[in-house]
Amino acid sequence: MILAAGLGTRLRPLTDELPKPLVPVGDRAVIAHIAERLAHAGLREAVINTHHLAHAFTSPLLAALPLRLRVNHESTILGTGGSIANAASLLGDGDVILWNGDILADVDLAALLQAHRSARPSATLVMTPRPPGEGTVGIADDGAVVRLRGELFGEEARSGDFLGISVIGPKLRARLPSQGCWFSDGVLPALRAGERIATFTATTVWDDIGSIAAYLQANARWLRHTGMRAYVGDGAVVAPGVTVEDSVIGAGARIHGQGMVRGAVIWPGAEVEAPLDRVVVTTAGVVAQG
Repeated sequence: MILAAGLGTRLRPLTDELPKPLVPVGDRAVIAHIAERLAHAGLREAVINTHHLAHAFTSPLLAALPLRLRVNHESTILGTGGSIANAASLLGDGDVILWNGDILADVDLAALLQAHRSARPSATLVMTPRPPGEGTVGIADDGAVVRLRGELFGEEARSGDFLGISVIGPKLRARLPSQGCWFSDGVLPALRAGERIATFTATTVWDDIGSIAAYLQANARWLRHTGMRAYVGDGAVVAPGVTVEDSVIGAGARIHGQGMVRGAVIWPGAEVEAPLDRVVVTTAGVVAQG
């Protein structure tokens, strides 16, 4: 399940035009990157919850993804726990992979599922390693969560930061409320009851697209990964007097004027005047400085 119903307040004004999972990173939307990772792990379908700007999740966009995406619309925001509970009939029985719709990470999902199914904890959280006491989650020698949101449940040997990717088992799923947070109303009560919440360490670069600066960084990382100094999408027009470096120019965009466009992200179909430096330009002409 891809969690995508949030308002995206940290990424405004970009999310006044598109929900976070649909903002473009490189040559495609965030949701397309996530769907690609899920499909690569052999998953054939997923559920996505929508609320904010739900109309933007069009049928042609979803049909182009490499797996079937079933949409569960929420007329009111239910929180992460409520969203999972509300989608129970679509998710079916058993374990469910949860992926926050603003997270890009290269995680071995097959290995994650194998680790979860071998140990059978109530849930398994994907973590990046941190020294003891520094991360958002405290971890015991055996990989169990022993510190979360200021509460202690055992002796901490190391720590990590939660990536926003996890596996939740059926028993914990069944206890989630119709409205609420799956951490506050699911994970923490499980820990207080002595249940095991496991961790899966992923030593990977990842992006939490939660601010303009982080969004620009995600696009810059995509460029480096592809080996390109700049990306210019199909049908984009760059004026002869404009030089583009370390930037992503979406399909059909138009850049007029003269000078350097550096470290910028120009959305598909947007029109803008050079020079530009570390900005995001949307189709509505909004320019957000990173």
